[in-house]
Amino acid sequence: MTTTVPKIYSFSEFAGVADAVANHVINAQNQALANSLPSNNSTTSVQNLQTLTSHSIPRQDPSTESSNSNSNLNTTATTTPSASSTNLASSGSGVTKTSKKAKEKAINKRFKIAISGGSLISVLAQGLLKRDDVVWDKWDIYFADERLVPFNDSNSNYGLAKMEIFDKLKELGKPQPKVYHIDESLLDDAQAVADAYEKVLIKGFANKDSVRLPLFDLFLLGCAPDGHIASIFPNDHEVLREKFAWVVPVENAPSGPSRRITLTIPVICHSHRVSFVVEGAVKASIVKVIMERPEKGLPASIVNEGSAGRIAWFVDKDALAETYFG
Repeated sequence: MTTTVPKIYSFSEFAGVADAVANHVINAQNQALANSLPSNNSTTSVQNLQTLTSHSIPRQDPSTESSNSNSNLNTTATTTPSASSTNLASSGSGVTKTSKKAKEKAINKRFKIAISGGSLISVLAQGLLKRDDVVWDKWDIYFADERLVPFNDSNSNYGLAKMEIFDKLKELGKPQPKVYHIDESLLDDAQAVADAYEKVLIKGFANKDSVRLPLFDLFLLGCAPDGHIASIFPNDHEVLREKFAWVVPVENAPSGPSRRITLTIPVICHSHRVSFVVEGAVKASIVKVIMERPEKGLPASIVNEGSAGRIAWFVDKDALAETYFG
């Protein structure tokens, strides 16, 4: 059995997961951006940061609540902007240099999120595009992994996200996030793609000499039936043992496109929050192994243990059917 039971939010149907994940993302956004907007910002922008209490994550399905006390929602309140928090201390007729720097730092805060591909993209699109409390222009979006295929290929994580989320934001007239994808011109060289994307992360998270690991506000993952996450596969021992690189190439993935890059386990586990989104009976047996047999060392199990206390699972009942939670 896993040594630390993660928060698990289960739903009788997967349709409920999209809204729950959206609320979870907004919660993380609000905490990351708390006090980041100046007091003279538009009312709409301020209200975007005051949504945690009015859009709390739904409690788990009543049919499973009594049997899983660990699934109760932790509704930690988020500090929201106020006149006292955004009008920084001033002295005499002007604001001190220290106050100016603090204000600039607050205004420049970003919500840094990493996402994987597959069905997770559709879940995010379904849950977030209809919301008015997403501060899209404060988002920095990175990818947990990428398949080394052209962006117009159906296997491209960025290509899928662009089609289902970013293009639709434009159609809806909503602000655009900053999106950090791989360099498509380097697809023939997996190591070059990994090195270039690591440099993108270094630039986004400060100099690597002063920052040991990037610190994402939220890292969102799916989980495949074999227990692989991002592009970290169960028998890829070299990638599983990687301790220092932020991004590594994957040359022989056992399923799907064989050539990929992936962020590493230390990067994932260093995040403020790590969340899994998993659905379907086909995932039930692997979820059982992840939760009950961590010694098997599956990538998802390693992250489940390494992110203890900061991890949540959003699942349907079918995916939990074989566990002690089901």
